[in-house]
Amino acid sequence: MMHCRHCGGTEFIPFLDLGEAPPSNSYLDEADLSRPEKRYPLVIRTCTECWLTQTEDFADREEFFSGDYAYFSSFSRTWLDHARSYVGAMRDRFGLGAGSLVAEVAANDGYLLQYVKELGIPCYGIEPTHSTAEAARSKGIEIVEDFFGRDLAGKLAAEGQQADLIAANNVLAHVPDINDFVGGFARLLKPSGVATFEFPHLYEMVRGNQFDTAYHEHYSYLSLLAVDRIFSANGLTVFDIETTPHHGGSLRVFACRSDQAAHRITPAVGAMLETERRAGMNSQAFYAGFQVTAETARDDFRDFLADCRANGLKVAAYGAAAKGNTLLNFAGADAGDIAFVVDRNPAKQGRYMPGSHIPIVGEDRLASDQPHRVVILPWNIETEIRTQLTCISDWGGQFVTAIPKLRIRA
Repeated sequence: MMHCRHCGGTEFIPFLDLGEAPPSNSYLDEADLSRPEKRYPLVIRTCTECWLTQTEDFADREEFFSGDYAYFSSFSRTWLDHARSYVGAMRDRFGLGAGSLVAEVAANDGYLLQYVKELGIPCYGIEPTHSTAEAARSKGIEIVEDFFGRDLAGKLAAEGQQADLIAANNVLAHVPDINDFVGGFARLLKPSGVATFEFPHLYEMVRGNQFDTAYHEHYSYLSLLAVDRIFSANGLTVFDIETTPHHGGSLRVFACRSDQAAHRITPAVGAMLETERRAGMNSQAFYAGFQVTAETARDDFRDFLADCRANGLKVAAYGAAAKGNTLLNFAGADAGDIAFVVDRNPAKQGRYMPGSHIPIVGEDRLASDQPHRVVILPWNIETEIRTQLTCISDWGGQFVTAIPKLRIRA
């Protein structure tokens, strides 16, 4: 029986069923193509007690966050600019300087802490995947290579590593034991410290039909209603929120230790909670129609690929992103539909997309093959990609996005 990862409840309503799929960041080498591929059900349900939307688990986290994890944050200029802006804003708002300590949980390749380091603010990162941890170390950033939770936080606190600011971007959704994870922040923060969490907002996921943000690494799909409850139960108080356009619409949540109450709760918190209540996020109606909306977008994408095949149009894709793998596997697409996927990350080039087995190549293949259609898989950075790929218009090619609905344009 499935139990809620926060409250332990057993009553759920269906939210999204994408069938079976391989882990979205488990890219394949050529030798892997002849071997059976691990696939797990990708089923998401919503707890009717605490309204946490969550995957049904079929594998341990180490299956998804392995030593050769291939997602590196620094390959997106948009995300780097966002990180730099965040660091400057936090320095100014909270008076961070040479006497402060900043930590980042899920530091990835040092994409954010490099800017903290540039400002002369002491910092360190926590990152469990060896490939990205090594990339961060190459930037001169200290990394604790481990999964974060109460035990690690207690150990670091005992070693004098409590932080004035802890950043946690796009990781709250990635943890199987969300109570243990959140509880760790209450231990690692200094008495007046602040933790910030950024995550895709479930409200925007449903409004924008962003079903492709569902994959096995995302254990939770988060509303402020659920997050506020989870934080309160684990020693944190949400005292402010901001919205950002990233990943289709994200929340940035500011939290402090509940036993200190060092920061005043702003009106923005109550306003967002009321927005979610008005949308029905604490009732079954909000979650009921998402499956049909996702299937409609999938079927439109299938029809597009079939039309291209029928008319002899070559289709390529850009961005070997996890969300792209969700779309491709849900649609049943393969290398017969999409000739190749372009990605700037050398760690992905020469490998194959999980499930679909589409080869991943460098940008030079676009000019040499001149595909008629280029599907932008990470639609959340569409503007950045279109700016990079002005060459597509040289041969009359067109861009395609499938989310929230199919669009084809020059």
